[in-house]
Amino acid sequence: MRLRLTPREDSYYDLFADSANNLVTASRLLVEIISDGSDREALAEKMRACEHAGDERTHAIMNRLNESFITPFDREDIYRLASNLDDVMDAMEAASDLIVLYQLDHLPKDVVRQVEVLERAAELTAEAMPRLRSMKNLNEYWIEVNRLENQGDQVYRRLLAKLFSGEYDALTVMKMKEVVDALEEAADAFEHVANTVESIAVKES
Repeated sequence: MRLRLTPREDSYYDLFADSANNLVTASRLLVEIISDGSDREALAEKMRACEHAGDERTHAIMNRLNESFITPFDREDIYRLASNLDDVMDAMEAASDLIVLYQLDHLPKDVVRQVEVLERAAELTAEAMPRLRSMKNLNEYWIEVNRLENQGDQVYRRLLAKLFSGEYDALTVMKMKEVVDALEEAADAFEHVANTVESIAVKES
């Protein structure tokens, strides 16, 4: 295995930024997928393309990590941040796929609020990634993402209450719960990204 002896690997920052921008695209696809009258199968195909693109960026980061001798911050943190970003993408793609596979034409209104949380978290994450170079002006990012995740938790609990209210038949409850669980996993994963960024910033300060 060849080890690079360059002072610092700036390409990591670009790869993290690309990965976060891909999450913005995916979150906006989710907005479209849950909209009435959308071509969900076509949108789900675009989401799968996003997921593949995300995997490619994650693999690129891991390969760079294996080849680099000196890294911009701890190797463990680079691995964790790449994995967290990948977890967000996987959860959003899973939700998209389940909506299409289960043919869920009418979703509870609070699902829209779940997706709004994800879209905002994606935008904040994409704005934060370039700031890893300087490690400055990041605290507002992780504070806001944590606030959004708490908001998402409240929405998730309301959705569970609605699903188990008796309004839906048992099979529909099972299908919808898988979707809202996947969306909740995505919100949790965004928080994990923010917590990792906070940990990196504290170590580098």
